[in-house]
Amino acid sequence: MRPVPTHPPYDQFLATAEWVADARPGVDREMAREVFGEAATLLYDGLVIDDLDEHDAGLVVTGLCLDLVSPDPGAALRERARRVGESPGEHHDPESVARCYAVCVRLFQL
Repeated sequence: MRPVPTHPPYDQFLATAEWVADARPGVDREMAREVFGEAATLLYDGLVIDDLDEHDAGLVVTGLCLDLVSPDPGAALRERARRVGESPGEHHDPESVARCYAVCVRLFQL
C-alpha cells in the first residue's frame, strides 16, 4: 500500500474522514480513512494541484472534501468547477482551479 500524503493541504482528507466517521452513524472509521486516503493519494500522485499556489491548492482540497461527502460527488464537483469559472471569488487562478476540479471528476471516476 502506498503511503498517504499527510502534509497540507492533503491533511484535510484524513480530517474529513474523521469528521464523516464521527458525524454519520454506521460509518466505519477505518473505511472512511481508506477512502479519503485514496483520494489524497490519487490527487498527489496525479500532480493535479501542483501548479496552483498554496492558497488555491488549499481551496481545491477543501472543495473536494466538501463535495466528496455530498449525495452526488460527481455532480457537486462539476457544479463547483462551473461556479469557479463563472465567479472567481477568492481564487487566484480560477481557470486552473476549475480545470483541477474537472480533472478530479475523471481521476476519481465520478
